[in-house]
Amino acid sequence: MAARGTQGEGPGTGGPGASRPASPRPAPRRHSPAVYRRRRLVVGTLLALVLVAFAGGAWALVRGSAHQAAPGRTSADAGPVALPTASAPPASTGASPTSPTTPSDAGTGMPASASTAASSSPSPTPTATCDPAKFALTASTDKREYGPTEDPVLTLKVTNQNSMPCTLNVGTSQMEYLIVSGADRIFDSKDCQDGSSDLLKTLAPGASETANFPWPRVRSSEGCKPVPVKPLPGTYVLTTSLGPLDSPKAVFTLQ
Repeated sequence: MAARGTQGEGPGTGGPGASRPASPRPAPRRHSPAVYRRRRLVVGTLLALVLVAFAGGAWALVRGSAHQAAPGRTSADAGPVALPTASAPPASTGASPTSPTTPSDAGTGMPASASTAASSSPSPTPTATCDPAKFALTASTDKREYGPTEDPVLTLKVTNQNSMPCTLNVGTSQMEYLIVSGADRIFDSKDCQDGSSDLLKTLAPGASETANFPWPRVRSSEGCKPVPVKPLPGTYVLTTSLGPLDSPKAVFTLQ
């Protein structure tokens, strides 16, 4: 009976003190291909979002640096960027008066320093204009004495004595040749003038314009009424006019 008890307690009998064999582990569960595809899609989307956020931050940093380095360039978000306005130099500590702000400064948006600097700048020098008193008008004839069959040539000459070019009307509408002998009015070119015209000429400083009028040794009267009497031999005086300008006298003799 002792021998049967020993055999019953041998290995593999499950008796007390004997170790049990380990249970086998379950095999890892394999997911379907669809699960792997969804995981790869989620990871790729997250990576793309990170790259976009990084690129946006870098672009904003570069854009802000460009605006700080070059003021005055246009921003699509904030509109044109104004150039910095130069401020006026600091006021002295003395009691000098402050330049008042003119009404034109109101509503312009100019800084007070810029308005003060503009109002305190010297005003421009007025443009010089031609002085009518500096036009010299002279009268002359081509000879001092004429024979019985010679017709005098009357000359009007205007000279610009201004220090700059000046424009003047030298047309026939402004010209007049007047001949007298003592108190006797002998001839006036306007008595029988057939039409007239304006002619603007720009004369350089010191330049002249000349107009000649052949006088056929006849008398004239206002309204161009015929005068049958011809000028007699004697001394005659010529004066010319050009608008408001009058010439000195020029003396000549008819035989």
